[in-house]
Amino acid sequence: MARIHRLPPDLANQIAAGEVVERPASVVKELVENAIDAGARRIAVASEFGGKKLIRVEDDGEGMEPDDARLAIERHATSKIARPEDLAGIVTLGFRGEALPSIASVSHLFMRTHARGTVAATELRVNGGTLAAMREVGAPEGTLVEVADLFYNLPARRKFLKSDAAESAQISRTVTQLALGYPEIGFTLVSARRTVLQCPPARSLEERFFQLYGDRADLIEVRRHGGGLDVFGFVAALGDQGPVRGPQNIFVNRRIVKDRTVSHAIIDAYSQATIKERSPEVHLFIELAPDRVDVNVHPTKAEVRFLDQSLVHEVIRRALGDALGKGRTPELQLRLEGDRAAARPIAPAIPGIMGGMSAASRWTTVTEAFGRAPLSDALSPASLGTATSAEPTPGTQVPDLQPMIPLGQFRDTYIVAVDAEGVAIVDQHVAHERVLFEQVLERLNAGRLESQRLLHPLLIDMPAGQRQAVATHAADLDRLGFELEEFGGGTIRVTAVPALLGLEEAAAAVRALAEDLEGLDRGGGVEDALRRIAATTACHAAVKANDPLTADKMRYILDELRRTAYSTVCPHGRPVVLKLTRREIEKNFQRI
Repeated sequence: MARIHRLPPDLANQIAAGEVVERPASVVKELVENAIDAGARRIAVASEFGGKKLIRVEDDGEGMEPDDARLAIERHATSKIARPEDLAGIVTLGFRGEALPSIASVSHLFMRTHARGTVAATELRVNGGTLAAMREVGAPEGTLVEVADLFYNLPARRKFLKSDAAESAQISRTVTQLALGYPEIGFTLVSARRTVLQCPPARSLEERFFQLYGDRADLIEVRRHGGGLDVFGFVAALGDQGPVRGPQNIFVNRRIVKDRTVSHAIIDAYSQATIKERSPEVHLFIELAPDRVDVNVHPTKAEVRFLDQSLVHEVIRRALGDALGKGRTPELQLRLEGDRAAARPIAPAIPGIMGGMSAASRWTTVTEAFGRAPLSDALSPASLGTATSAEPTPGTQVPDLQPMIPLGQFRDTYIVAVDAEGVAIVDQHVAHERVLFEQVLERLNAGRLESQRLLHPLLIDMPAGQRQAVATHAADLDRLGFELEEFGGGTIRVTAVPALLGLEEAAAAVRALAEDLEGLDRGGGVEDALRRIAATTACHAAVKANDPLTADKMRYILDELRRTAYSTVCPHGRPVVLKLTRREIEKNFQRI
């Protein structure tokens, strides 16, 4: 049996350092956080060869006196906490007393620090955790730390570092996050002698955000207070057609963290508007009392644990839900040219005549199923910007969408309309799909959708996986108005479909539902399945491209769209409205 023995101090320190110092960016994070805790107003970071060769962090903080500087390179030495009770209300970024000794144990460390109000500075050199030199020198107030040859004594660890470019990018990402969290502090980052980031102290989060990211019209503001939490920041608009996965900066009491509760709340908020899977760009700040969050969870302090996770989840979900419900409508950048021949002006609606619409039966069934007939107000130029649109249903989140007056159709696919801000182009299919989706969910909350029995049942052949998915979700499909069963020989027998669904769409809708349900996450709950079924049903029930619409039908879509909580995207994530603002029009005509 192997004998137990005590590890040498240098080996123990190297093992401990592996938990704190994962890569050069980890060093930058720890040193910058120390500078922030020291009250710095300006912080300068420099790196060479992705931080592998050199990392330099300089600040104008309060600095350290000689005895404190000597103690700072010893493990578990800190000025942030003194008693066990202090762990219940940590307000500093650092508190473990591990960062500096861990970094020093795997590098050649040089530190020069000058405490405010003292005569001289202290200079230290540490090699692999061992103090090599210490002396008194002259230097400005503040602290300078240089970390050279990171992991020089751990070649196995060093070889797993990524390329210089990749490590530099990670350092840039880390400094950007810290700069965003502390707008009142000036930040500079120089990589390979090239200035990557230069942000003077900002007066507000909005000003710092502009410094870092520029003018981001694709993001919307979030702001909510509830349950002792403040939630604010910027998130991707629903209509944003950028990458599905965007950067997510989550701050809890200004500490950058990764937290499953917050991440799930973000996904949940977006899933209320669309079934499209996405990990949107988010820059979110959460403020709460220090004793309601535990930051002593992970060596790198990158994780937290909330005292009331359910409350945090709900406040964040509602904060994002409210903001997304008022989401920005994308602006359309146009030049005054193109095909005009396909634009068709609307004619006054004639009662009782469906205008030759190819899906007239679908429209009639839809309006009867929900007990809401198309609006029949006369189209009048004087009504622009007035109450021609329906008022939102009580309790419904009012979107940031102006009342729109239809002018006509383009290629029988897009409704061209005007509002108080300019010209709008609405995709009639996805707009109607959005409307139907929310009406279906509203009806489901009250029970189930109405069905229409099929005179001749549909027999649909399906692969085994799809038949199994349909059978698994038979109860969910029944709530939506579908009645179906296995008929043998690889066939599904459909005897009823939702009343809002046109008979000509029934077979295609059932096939689409089978494909959707087969791909649904096995761990997904009933709500996920119902939302997916509702989205697919709404898609097949909605008017299609190339369907001519009367004035009443266009008004109905536009007015009902304004009732919806998430009017900028359809349930599958496609944009609904493009806007050409008055300013853009005047700029094209050289009036401004």
